[in-house]
Amino acid sequence: MPHVSAARYGKDNVRVYKVDRNEKTGVHTVTEMVVCCLLEGEIETSYTVADNSVVVATDSIKNTIYIKAKEHPVNPPELYASYLGQHFLDTYKHISVANIDITVKRWTRMVIDGKEHPHSFYRDGDDTRTVEARVTRQGIELKSGMAGLLVLKSTGSAFHGFVRDEFTTLPETWDRILSTSVDASWVWNTLPSVAGAEKQAAQFDKAWEDARKITMKTFAEEDSPSVQATMYKMASQILDAAPETAKVLYALPNKHYFEINLAWHKGIKNTGKDAEVYAPQSDPNGLIKVEVSRS
Repeated sequence: MPHVSAARYGKDNVRVYKVDRNEKTGVHTVTEMVVCCLLEGEIETSYTVADNSVVVATDSIKNTIYIKAKEHPVNPPELYASYLGQHFLDTYKHISVANIDITVKRWTRMVIDGKEHPHSFYRDGDDTRTVEARVTRQGIELKSGMAGLLVLKSTGSAFHGFVRDEFTTLPETWDRILSTSVDASWVWNTLPSVAGAEKQAAQFDKAWEDARKITMKTFAEEDSPSVQATMYKMASQILDAAPETAKVLYALPNKHYFEINLAWHKGIKNTGKDAEVYAPQSDPNGLIKVEVSRS
């Protein structure tokens, strides 16, 4: 007889915006995030025999997301995710797992006439900060990250020495444009409780800041022999910078820029060392992934 082997449900795409107002200084801090909360537990009968008595309504889950954002800090998002997930385990005994995914959007404080403005901000990029939390009665598993950080450098990248056979048309290159949209994440050692997340709160922000700096500095400064080699260096440095992490993951899609041969028009030189005008490509694209763990 068929049985439910796995199930989870909840509320997705809950948009939350919070303002923290410092009454003494008049400085406001703003956070905008999108939250997904999916619950697991003894909920099989809601699927098999239409037993809604085990269902915490998804609208109630949405309301809880807002209420916990009011009751607790939302920064760092790893801590808020821990608070939110623990609430469902404490409140509903038949719920055994709360899966919380958070995407934080960028709002950067404006600098006006050389001074930081107390309550005005701008969106200076589409990259986001991400958190995935799995809160269980055995502990809290956290994965932090960044997504959609679009980077490009116009030189300082090569790719040669790869397999050449009857299927190969790609020429070797010792100098090329390198561009990618960075998705990176780092998995923390399992925390025993929310108290552990509170104790580690400062490390969450530092790790995110360090990972972003490491990614951009390595990307910009290394004379890259390949995307694979560069992303391994990035991941290794993040492990060094965040000692409480167990592994680092990167996914880097190639954003190709192809030279345009214009020799057909009056002999214009626009290839090799003479290349100045390129055609940006959308697809197909290379996609390189890696997971680097501690020995």
